[in-house]
Amino acid sequence: MIEKKLLLDREEKAILVSVVTREQRENQVVEYLDELAFLAETAGAITVKRFIQKLPAPDSRTYIGKGKLEEIKEFALSKGINLAIFDDELSGAQISNISDAIGIKVIDRSDLILDIFANRAKTAQAKTQVELAQYQYILPRLRGMWKHLERQGGGIGSRGPGETEIETDRRIIREKISLLRKRLLEIDKQSFTQRKERGEFIRVALVGYTNVGKSTIMNLLSKSEVFAENKLFATLDTTTRKIVWELTPFLLSDTVGFIRKLPHHLVESFKSTLDEVKESDILLHVVDISHLQYEDQINVVKTTLAEMKCADKPAIMIFNKMDKYETQTFDEWLAPEIKEQILRDLKERWEGETNHNCIFVSATERRNIDALRDTILQKVKELYQIRYPYKTSFY
Repeated sequence: MIEKKLLLDREEKAILVSVVTREQRENQVVEYLDELAFLAETAGAITVKRFIQKLPAPDSRTYIGKGKLEEIKEFALSKGINLAIFDDELSGAQISNISDAIGIKVIDRSDLILDIFANRAKTAQAKTQVELAQYQYILPRLRGMWKHLERQGGGIGSRGPGETEIETDRRIIREKISLLRKRLLEIDKQSFTQRKERGEFIRVALVGYTNVGKSTIMNLLSKSEVFAENKLFATLDTTTRKIVWELTPFLLSDTVGFIRKLPHHLVESFKSTLDEVKESDILLHVVDISHLQYEDQINVVKTTLAEMKCADKPAIMIFNKMDKYETQTFDEWLAPEIKEQILRDLKERWEGETNHNCIFVSATERRNIDALRDTILQKVKELYQIRYPYKTSFY
Protein backbone atom coordinates (compact mmCIF):
# COMPACT_ATOMS: atom_id res chain seq x y z
CA MET A 1 0.00 0.00 0.00
CA ILE A 2 1.27 3.47 -0.86
CA GLU A 3 2.76 5.38 2.04
CA LYS A 4 0.08 7.70 3.34
CA LYS A 5 -0.38 10.39 5.91
CA LEU A 6 -2.51 8.67 8.56
CA LEU A 7 -2.77 11.43 11.13
CA LEU A 8 -4.42 14.77 10.49
CA ASP A 9 -2.55 17.99 11.23
CA ARG A 10 -5.90 19.32 12.37
CA GLU A 11 -9.39 17.93 12.59
CA GLU A 12 -11.37 18.54 9.42
CA LYS A 13 -14.65 20.41 9.71
CA ALA A 14 -17.32 18.44 7.94
CA ILE A 15 -20.98 18.60 7.00
CA LEU A 16 -23.15 15.52 6.52
CA VAL A 17 -25.68 15.23 3.70
CA SER A 18 -28.54 12.80 3.10
CA VAL A 19 -31.83 12.47 1.23
CA VAL A 20 -35.21 11.27 2.54
CA THR A 21 -36.94 9.33 -0.24
CA ARG A 22 -40.34 7.67 -0.43
CA GLU A 23 -38.77 4.38 0.70
CA GLN A 24 -37.31 5.85 3.91
CA ARG A 25 -38.65 7.32 7.12
CA GLU A 26 -37.12 10.61 8.23
CA ASN A 27 -36.19 9.25 11.66
CA GLN A 28 -34.42 6.38 9.90
CA VAL A 29 -32.31 8.86 7.91
CA VAL A 30 -31.51 10.76 11.13
CA GLU A 31 -30.35 7.50 12.69
CA TYR A 32 -28.12 6.77 9.68
CA LEU A 33 -26.64 10.26 9.98
CA ASP A 34 -25.93 9.64 13.68
CA GLU A 35 -23.87 6.65 12.61
CA LEU A 36 -22.23 8.66 9.80
CA ALA A 37 -21.25 11.29 12.37
CA PHE A 38 -19.63 8.56 14.50
CA LEU A 39 -17.78 7.31 11.42
CA ALA A 40 -16.58 10.85 10.71
CA GLU A 41 -15.42 11.23 14.31
CA THR A 42 -13.57 7.91 14.06
CA ALA A 43 -11.81 9.23 10.95
CA GLY A 44 -10.85 12.46 12.76
CA ALA A 45 -13.47 14.96 11.54
CA ILE A 46 -15.67 17.39 13.45
CA THR A 47 -19.27 17.36 12.24
CA VAL A 48 -20.54 20.95 12.17
CA LYS A 49 -23.97 20.57 10.54
CA ARG A 50 -26.30 18.10 8.85
CA PHE A 51 -28.27 18.75 5.68
CA ILE A 52 -31.32 16.61 4.84
CA GLN A 53 -33.50 17.05 1.75
CA LYS A 54 -36.75 15.30 0.90
CA LEU A 55 -36.82 14.09 -2.71
CA PRO A 56 -38.72 11.36 -4.60
CA ALA A 57 -35.27 9.96 -5.48
CA PRO A 58 -31.69 11.27 -5.35
CA ASP A 59 -30.75 13.51 -8.31
CA SER A 60 -28.74 11.49 -10.86
CA ARG A 61 -26.34 14.41 -11.46
CA THR A 62 -25.88 16.02 -8.06
CA TYR A 63 -27.71 13.72 -5.58
CA ILE A 64 -29.48 16.77 -4.07
CA GLY A 65 -31.23 19.75 -5.66
CA LYS A 66 -29.63 23.01 -6.85
CA GLY A 67 -31.16 25.03 -4.04
CA LYS A 68 -29.74 22.72 -1.38
CA LEU A 69 -26.34 22.79 -3.10
CA GLU A 70 -26.34 26.59 -2.95
CA GLU A 71 -27.35 26.49 0.73
CA ILE A 72 -24.47 24.11 1.48
CA LYS A 73 -22.00 26.25 -0.49
CA GLU A 74 -22.94 29.41 1.45
CA PHE A 75 -22.73 27.60 4.79
CA ALA A 76 -19.37 26.02 3.94
CA LEU A 77 -17.91 29.40 2.98
CA SER A 78 -19.19 31.12 6.11
CA LYS A 79 -18.03 28.41 8.53
CA GLY A 80 -14.76 27.33 6.93
CA ILE A 81 -16.03 23.83 6.10
CA ASN A 82 -13.60 21.79 4.01
CA LEU A 83 -15.38 18.43 3.70
CA ALA A 84 -18.85 17.21 2.71
CA ILE A 85 -19.75 13.60 3.50
CA PHE A 86 -22.74 12.05 1.75
CA ASP A 87 -24.49 9.11 3.40
CA ASP A 88 -25.09 7.17 0.19
CA GLU A 89 -22.66 5.89 -2.41
CA LEU A 90 -22.00 8.47 -5.15
CA SER A 91 -20.86 7.97 -8.73
CA GLY A 92 -17.67 9.61 -10.00
CA ALA A 93 -19.72 12.11 -12.00
CA GLN A 94 -21.84 13.01 -8.95
CA ILE A 95 -18.72 13.57 -6.83
CA SER A 96 -17.24 15.82 -9.49
CA ASN A 97 -20.49 17.77 -10.06
CA ILE A 98 -21.14 18.29 -6.35
CA SER A 99 -17.55 19.34 -5.68
CA ASP A 100 -17.71 21.88 -8.52
CA ALA A 101 -21.01 23.24 -7.18
CA ILE A 102 -20.04 23.67 -3.51
CA GLY A 103 -16.29 24.21 -3.85
CA ILE A 104 -15.09 21.75 -1.18
CA LYS A 105 -13.93 18.13 -1.03
CA VAL A 106 -16.74 15.57 -1.39
CA ILE A 107 -16.68 11.94 -0.26
CA ASP A 108 -19.39 9.35 0.29
CA ARG A 109 -20.05 6.85 3.07
CA SER A 110 -18.12 4.08 1.31
CA ASP A 111 -15.05 6.30 0.84
CA LEU A 112 -15.20 7.29 4.51
CA ILE A 113 -15.33 3.66 5.66
CA LEU A 114 -12.46 2.78 3.33
CA ASP A 115 -10.49 5.67 4.82
CA ILE A 116 -11.05 4.32 8.35
CA PHE A 117 -10.08 0.82 7.27
CA ALA A 118 -6.90 2.17 5.63
CA ASN A 119 -6.01 3.86 8.90
CA ARG A 120 -6.78 0.80 11.03
CA ALA A 121 -5.16 -1.89 8.87
CA LYS A 122 -2.02 -3.20 10.56
CA THR A 123 -1.24 -6.65 9.16
CA ALA A 124 -0.20 -7.49 5.59
CA GLN A 125 -3.53 -9.24 5.05
CA ALA A 126 -5.66 -6.30 6.22
CA LYS A 127 -3.58 -3.78 4.26
CA THR A 128 -3.87 -5.85 1.09
CA GLN A 129 -7.63 -6.31 1.58
CA VAL A 130 -8.18 -2.58 2.08
CA GLU A 131 -6.01 -1.60 -0.88
CA LEU A 132 -7.92 -4.01 -3.12
CA ALA A 133 -11.23 -2.53 -1.96
CA GLN A 134 -9.93 1.01 -2.60
CA TYR A 135 -8.97 0.25 -6.18
CA GLN A 136 -12.28 -1.54 -6.79
CA TYR A 137 -14.05 1.56 -5.47
CA ILE A 138 -12.07 3.90 -7.72
CA LEU A 139 -12.27 1.90 -10.98
CA PRO A 140 -15.92 2.64 -11.91
CA ARG A 141 -15.53 6.27 -10.78
CA LEU A 142 -12.61 7.26 -13.01
CA ARG A 143 -14.76 9.15 -15.48
CA GLY A 144 -15.37 12.67 -14.22
CA MET A 145 -13.38 11.98 -11.07
CA TRP A 146 -9.88 13.18 -12.00
CA LYS A 147 -10.08 16.26 -9.82
CA HIS A 148 -11.28 14.18 -6.87
CA LEU A 149 -8.35 11.79 -7.29
CA GLU A 150 -5.78 14.59 -7.04
CA ARG A 151 -5.59 14.17 -3.28
CA GLN A 152 -2.64 16.34 -2.47
CA GLY A 153 -3.99 18.03 0.65
CA GLY A 154 -4.10 15.08 3.04
CA GLY A 155 -6.97 14.47 5.42
CA ILE A 156 -10.01 12.24 5.32
CA GLY A 157 -10.55 10.57 1.97
CA SER A 158 -6.85 11.00 1.18
CA ARG A 159 -5.68 7.62 2.35
CA GLY A 160 -6.67 5.91 -0.86
CA PRO A 161 -4.21 5.12 -3.62
CA GLY A 162 -4.08 8.75 -4.79
CA GLU A 163 -1.58 8.65 -7.63
CA THR A 164 -0.97 10.77 -10.72
CA GLU A 165 -3.57 10.90 -13.47
CA ILE A 166 -1.66 8.56 -15.77
CA GLU A 167 -1.30 5.96 -13.00
CA THR A 168 -5.05 5.88 -12.46
CA ASP A 169 -5.59 4.68 -16.01
CA ARG A 170 -8.10 1.82 -16.05
CA ARG A 171 -5.58 -0.66 -17.41
CA ILE A 172 -3.07 0.03 -14.65
CA ILE A 173 -5.73 -0.17 -11.92
CA ARG A 174 -7.00 -3.49 -13.31
CA GLU A 175 -3.44 -4.82 -13.26
CA LYS A 176 -3.08 -3.72 -9.64
CA ILE A 177 -6.40 -5.33 -8.72
CA SER A 178 -5.23 -8.57 -10.35
CA LEU A 179 -1.91 -8.42 -8.50
CA LEU A 180 -3.60 -7.72 -5.15
CA ARG A 181 -6.01 -10.62 -5.64
CA LYS A 182 -3.08 -12.97 -6.29
CA ARG A 183 -1.33 -11.65 -3.19
CA LEU A 184 -4.49 -12.21 -1.13
CA LEU A 185 -4.78 -15.77 -2.42
CA GLU A 186 -1.26 -16.47 -1.17
CA ILE A 187 -2.06 -14.96 2.24
CA ASP A 188 -5.35 -16.91 2.35
CA LYS A 189 -3.48 -20.18 1.72
CA GLN A 190 -1.18 -19.41 4.64
CA SER A 191 -4.18 -18.54 6.85
CA PHE A 192 -5.97 -21.74 5.81
CA THR A 193 -2.89 -23.79 6.70
CA GLN A 194 -2.71 -22.07 10.10
CA ARG A 195 -6.39 -22.83 10.74
CA LYS A 196 -5.89 -26.49 9.78
CA GLU A 197 -2.98 -26.74 12.21
CA ARG A 198 -5.30 -25.81 15.08
CA GLY A 199 -6.42 -29.41 15.14
CA GLU A 200 -9.75 -30.65 16.41
CA PHE A 201 -10.55 -27.80 18.79
CA ILE A 202 -14.07 -26.38 18.95
CA ARG A 203 -14.01 -22.86 17.48
CA VAL A 204 -15.99 -19.99 18.97
CA ALA A 205 -16.27 -16.63 17.18
CA LEU A 206 -17.39 -13.25 18.52
CA VAL A 207 -19.61 -11.47 16.00
CA GLY A 208 -21.77 -8.36 16.14
CA TYR A 209 -22.28 -4.81 15.03
CA THR A 210 -19.24 -2.58 15.24
CA ASN A 211 -18.49 -0.99 18.64
CA VAL A 212 -20.69 -3.29 20.74
CA GLY A 213 -17.83 -4.42 23.00
CA LYS A 214 -16.61 -7.64 21.32
CA SER A 215 -12.93 -6.92 21.98
CA THR A 216 -13.58 -6.04 25.64
CA ILE A 217 -15.41 -9.35 26.11
CA MET A 218 -12.56 -11.11 24.27
CA ASN A 219 -10.10 -9.63 26.76
CA LEU A 220 -12.20 -10.72 29.74
CA LEU A 221 -12.69 -14.28 28.52
CA SER A 222 -9.17 -14.89 27.25
CA LYS A 223 -7.25 -12.68 29.70
CA SER A 224 -5.41 -11.18 26.73
CA GLU A 225 -4.89 -7.60 25.60
CA VAL A 226 -6.83 -7.25 22.35
CA PHE A 227 -7.10 -3.60 21.27
CA ALA A 228 -10.45 -2.16 22.36
CA GLU A 229 -11.60 1.42 21.79
CA ASN A 230 -14.87 3.38 21.73
CA LYS A 231 -14.64 3.95 17.99
CA LEU A 232 -16.04 2.14 14.98
CA PHE A 233 -13.93 -0.66 13.51
CA ALA A 234 -11.37 -0.72 16.33
CA THR A 235 -10.71 -4.34 15.29
CA LEU A 236 -9.96 -5.23 11.65
CA ASP A 237 -7.76 -8.28 11.96
CA THR A 238 -9.13 -11.48 13.39
CA THR A 239 -7.50 -12.34 16.72
CA THR A 240 -7.64 -15.95 17.92
CA ARG A 241 -6.75 -17.20 21.39
CA LYS A 242 -6.66 -20.72 22.82
CA ILE A 243 -8.67 -20.97 26.05
CA VAL A 244 -8.80 -23.85 28.53
CA TRP A 245 -11.60 -23.96 31.12
CA GLU A 246 -12.03 -27.01 33.35
CA LEU A 247 -9.55 -28.94 31.18
CA THR A 248 -11.72 -28.15 28.14
CA PRO A 249 -9.81 -26.33 25.37
CA PHE A 250 -11.34 -24.26 22.59
CA LEU A 251 -10.40 -21.41 20.26
CA LEU A 252 -11.97 -17.96 20.67
CA SER A 253 -11.78 -15.42 17.82
CA ASP A 254 -12.61 -11.73 17.71
CA THR A 255 -13.76 -10.57 14.25
CA VAL A 256 -14.38 -7.32 12.38
CA GLY A 257 -17.69 -5.65 13.26
CA PHE A 258 -20.60 -5.35 10.84
CA ILE A 259 -22.30 -2.11 9.87
CA ARG A 260 -25.17 -0.89 7.70
CA LYS A 261 -24.35 -0.06 4.08
CA LEU A 262 -20.94 -1.71 4.33
CA PRO A 263 -19.28 -1.22 0.89
CA HIS A 264 -19.62 -4.48 -1.04
CA HIS A 265 -15.98 -4.20 -2.13
CA LEU A 266 -14.96 -4.39 1.52
CA VAL A 267 -17.18 -7.41 2.11
CA GLU A 268 -15.61 -9.10 -0.92
CA SER A 269 -12.07 -8.17 0.13
CA PHE A 270 -12.58 -9.30 3.73
CA LYS A 271 -14.05 -12.70 2.87
CA SER A 272 -10.87 -14.40 4.03
CA THR A 273 -11.03 -12.62 7.40
CA LEU A 274 -14.67 -13.63 7.75
CA ASP A 275 -13.70 -17.26 7.08
CA GLU A 276 -13.10 -17.41 10.82
CA VAL A 277 -16.85 -16.91 11.26
CA LYS A 278 -17.71 -19.47 8.57
CA GLU A 279 -15.45 -22.11 10.09
CA SER A 280 -16.57 -21.51 13.67
CA ASP A 281 -18.70 -24.00 15.59
CA ILE A 282 -20.39 -21.51 17.94
CA LEU A 283 -21.19 -17.83 17.43
CA LEU A 284 -21.25 -15.32 20.28
CA HIS A 285 -23.48 -12.55 18.93
CA VAL A 286 -22.66 -9.47 21.03
CA VAL A 287 -25.34 -6.75 21.19
CA ASP A 288 -25.11 -3.23 22.64
CA ILE A 289 -28.38 -3.28 24.59
CA SER A 290 -27.95 0.42 25.46
CA HIS A 291 -28.09 1.49 21.80
CA LEU A 292 -31.47 2.98 20.87
CA GLN A 293 -31.54 0.99 17.62
CA TYR A 294 -30.05 -2.23 18.97
CA GLU A 295 -32.80 -4.33 17.38
CA ASP A 296 -31.98 -2.90 13.94
CA GLN A 297 -28.32 -3.71 14.60
CA ILE A 298 -29.29 -7.29 15.49
CA ASN A 299 -31.11 -7.54 12.15
CA VAL A 300 -28.09 -6.19 10.23
CA VAL A 301 -25.87 -8.85 11.83
CA LYS A 302 -28.41 -11.62 11.22
CA THR A 303 -28.80 -10.56 7.58
CA THR A 304 -25.03 -10.52 7.09
CA LEU A 305 -24.67 -13.94 8.72
CA ALA A 306 -27.44 -15.29 6.47
CA GLU A 307 -25.60 -13.95 3.40
CA MET A 308 -22.49 -15.77 4.65
CA LYS A 309 -24.60 -18.96 5.11
CA CYS A 310 -23.85 -18.92 8.85
CA ALA A 311 -27.35 -18.26 10.17
CA ASP A 312 -27.89 -21.87 11.31
CA LYS A 313 -24.81 -22.10 13.53
CA PRO A 314 -25.35 -22.53 17.28
CA ALA A 315 -25.34 -19.06 18.80
CA ILE A 316 -25.44 -17.31 22.15
CA MET A 317 -26.71 -13.74 22.13
CA ILE A 318 -24.74 -11.61 24.61
CA PHE A 319 -26.55 -8.41 25.57
CA ASN A 320 -23.68 -6.18 26.66
CA LYS A 321 -23.58 -2.73 28.33
CA MET A 322 -26.40 -3.44 30.77
CA ASP A 323 -24.94 -0.74 33.03
CA LYS A 324 -25.54 1.89 30.34
CA TYR A 325 -28.98 0.48 29.57
CA GLU A 326 -30.06 0.81 33.21
CA THR A 327 -28.65 4.33 33.48
CA GLN A 328 -30.58 5.40 30.36
CA THR A 329 -33.80 3.56 31.26
CA PHE A 330 -34.16 4.16 35.00
CA ASP A 331 -34.31 7.42 36.92
CA GLU A 332 -33.59 7.81 40.63
CA TRP A 333 -37.29 8.07 41.55
CA LEU A 334 -38.32 4.80 39.91
CA ALA A 335 -39.43 2.20 42.46
CA PRO A 336 -37.10 -0.83 42.78
CA GLU A 337 -39.92 -3.28 42.05
CA ILE A 338 -40.70 -1.48 38.76
CA LYS A 339 -37.02 -1.63 37.75
CA GLU A 340 -36.99 -5.36 38.50
CA GLN A 341 -40.16 -5.88 36.46
CA ILE A 342 -38.73 -3.98 33.46
CA LEU A 343 -35.53 -6.07 33.57
CA ARG A 344 -37.53 -9.28 34.03
CA ASP A 345 -39.76 -8.46 31.03
CA LEU A 346 -36.69 -7.66 28.90
CA LYS A 347 -34.97 -10.94 29.78
CA GLU A 348 -38.13 -13.03 29.35
CA ARG A 349 -38.71 -11.52 25.93
CA TRP A 350 -35.24 -12.33 24.60
CA GLU A 351 -35.07 -15.71 26.31
CA GLY A 352 -38.23 -16.54 24.38
CA GLU A 353 -36.85 -15.21 21.08
CA THR A 354 -33.48 -16.99 21.45
CA ASN A 355 -34.79 -20.22 22.99
CA HIS A 356 -32.94 -19.30 26.21
CA ASN A 357 -29.64 -18.88 24.33
CA CYS A 358 -28.94 -15.40 25.66
CA ILE A 359 -27.26 -13.71 28.60
CA PHE A 360 -27.13 -10.12 29.91
CA VAL A 361 -23.75 -8.71 30.94
CA SER A 362 -21.71 -5.57 31.48
CA ALA A 363 -18.17 -6.13 30.24
CA THR A 364 -16.82 -2.88 31.69
CA GLU A 365 -18.26 -3.68 35.14
CA ARG A 366 -17.48 -7.41 34.73
CA ARG A 367 -21.10 -8.11 35.60
CA ASN A 368 -22.36 -11.67 34.97
CA ILE A 369 -19.09 -12.66 33.25
CA ASP A 370 -18.81 -15.88 35.29
CA ALA A 371 -22.29 -16.88 34.13
CA LEU A 372 -21.24 -16.10 30.54
CA ARG A 373 -18.19 -18.35 30.94
CA ASP A 374 -20.37 -21.16 32.27
CA THR A 375 -22.82 -20.77 29.35
CA ILE A 376 -20.04 -20.89 26.75
CA LEU A 377 -18.33 -23.84 28.47
CA GLN A 378 -21.57 -25.82 28.52
CA LYS A 379 -22.06 -25.25 24.76
CA VAL A 380 -18.45 -26.20 24.00
CA LYS A 381 -18.71 -29.41 26.06
CA GLU A 382 -21.98 -30.36 24.35
CA LEU A 383 -20.35 -29.98 20.92
CA TYR A 384 -17.32 -32.03 21.95
CA GLN A 385 -19.62 -34.82 23.15
CA ILE A 386 -21.50 -34.80 19.83
CA ARG A 387 -18.36 -34.62 17.69
CA TYR A 388 -16.09 -36.93 19.69
CA PRO A 389 -18.41 -39.15 21.78
CA TYR A 390 -15.67 -41.70 22.57
CA LYS A 391 -12.97 -39.24 23.47
CA THR A 392 -12.37 -39.15 27.21
CA SER A 393 -9.59 -36.55 27.27
CA PHE A 394 -8.66 -33.54 25.20
CA TYR A 395 -4.95 -33.91 25.95
